[in-house]
Amino acid sequence: MSELNTEDLVDELYDMVDKAWSFPLSRGRAVLDGDEIKQILDEIRESFPQEIRQAKAICADRAQIISDAKREAETVIRVAEERAKAMVNQDEIVKQAQQKANDLLSQAQTKFREMRKASNDYIDDLMKRTDDGLAANLSELRQTRQNIKASQRSGQN
Repeated sequence: MSELNTEDLVDELYDMVDKAWSFPLSRGRAVLDGDEIKQILDEIRESFPQEIRQAKAICADRAQIISDAKREAETVIRVAEERAKAMVNQDEIVKQAQQKANDLLSQAQTKFREMRKASNDYIDDLMKRTDDGLAANLSELRQTRQNIKASQRSGQN
């Protein structure tokens, strides 16, 4: 009988009570084999510690499984947060790089406009001085020519 679990042993006790010989007019009183009932109760008593140990082991396993699951969930969350931070950081780096590129492009365009204006001003100034110099030379050339013509006329007279 020791191979039966507590539930089976309790069922066996119920069967014994159901099959027991009842006293007439005794309102449910019956004659049972005391030794057999004691043997079943002893087996129930012996099975309790084993079943309690099994129940505790199941509870401990459950607690360990829950603990492991919590740790794994925390790890997954931490990894996800780190990945999200990395993605945000990468996005921020890209934004900063784009802003820096835009700033450099703007500075280059401004510098180009300034250099073009400076070179145009320089060329204009150079051309003006050349024009002024050529005008002065032309004026001097004309004056010299008139002087030559005037001296030829006065020499003919």
